[in-house]
Amino acid sequence: MLKNTRYYDPINDFRRAIARRLMRLVFGNHGQPTSEPLPAKGIYRILVCHVSHSLGNTLLLTPLLSELEKTYPAAEIDILTRSPIANDVYSHFFNVQRIFRLPAHGVGHPLQFFGTLRRMRKMRYDLAIDADPLSQTNRLLMLLSHSTYTLGFSGPKKHGEITHPVPLPEDESKGRRPVYLLRHAMGRDLAADYPVPDIRLSTEERTQGKAALMRSLAAAGATSTARGIIGIFANATGTKQLSEAWWVRFIKTLEAVHPDHRIVEILPHSGASMLSSRYPAYYSSDLRKLACVLSGLDVYISADCGVMHLACASDVPTMGIFTVTKVSEWGPYGPNRHAIPAHDKEPEDVARMVAAMPEFGVTG
Repeated sequence: MLKNTRYYDPINDFRRAIARRLMRLVFGNHGQPTSEPLPAKGIYRILVCHVSHSLGNTLLLTPLLSELEKTYPAAEIDILTRSPIANDVYSHFFNVQRIFRLPAHGVGHPLQFFGTLRRMRKMRYDLAIDADPLSQTNRLLMLLSHSTYTLGFSGPKKHGEITHPVPLPEDESKGRRPVYLLRHAMGRDLAADYPVPDIRLSTEERTQGKAALMRSLAAAGATSTARGIIGIFANATGTKQLSEAWWVRFIKTLEAVHPDHRIVEILPHSGASMLSSRYPAYYSSDLRKLACVLSGLDVYISADCGVMHLACASDVPTMGIFTVTKVSEWGPYGPNRHAIPAHDKEPEDVARMVAAMPEFGVTG
């Protein structure tokens, strides 16, 4: 056994050395890893690479943008992404200058893919950030940039030398993780409050969203908001989806505890009610318009899904019901944002947990 161990380690060391040489040959050498903190001054051009294109992952990058604006207030931020909603989410950050959007499937659109990379590579960056702890594609795209400092998580799935590798934290949420990455590299306080997801809705957008919400209620015969408006999004993907029967039992219990609140169903992208049209509803295929309406709610409730993260980013008191996914990784965090652990719980029990939250004392 000892002989095999001695033989195995040199072989793997040799393979790693060859892989590093190939990475340098193809992508260039971005400098040896350093133990020196990332500088707080002299960084004015920043590239953030985040190729994930789901709604939730797109929104969960915004805390890093908030942290970068605070840390480097005079810097310009470019973003390389595959997200089709990137402009709706990121362009309202004042420091964001360019959004390089790659096609979702680069193989099918090679001209667009390489054209976007060519535009990105014309820029010279002071700092390039690989914000994803697992994606090797993210790392390779970052290494294609021309940057003085390169920052990303280290781990067995990440190859290519960067100046500031950071060990992946255990049990850190998706939204806080990229902020942790930056703070760790700068040697800053990791326990300080973390920015929450934010899509920077304007006062005018919020006003328009509230007006649209009130029109939806009025069209259904509701002439007032009573003590508050509860928005329920009864859709989710895969095993996170809760049945209509589950929601009916949940809402019946919630209404018994809070009969003086209005309920509005937020419709999914299909436009079909998940609750058999029992309640007034609102629909929009436009992400920011939907966010504007969510901002007019007093409480938002759903299973873990992208729209739950949109509610958080719209600054709505949010109750995310978790029956499958990991709360510590995907759960809402910050003031008025709650992850409700509902594994193996009856809908009536979950409704009573939600109904006891202090946000239900807020008057609309």
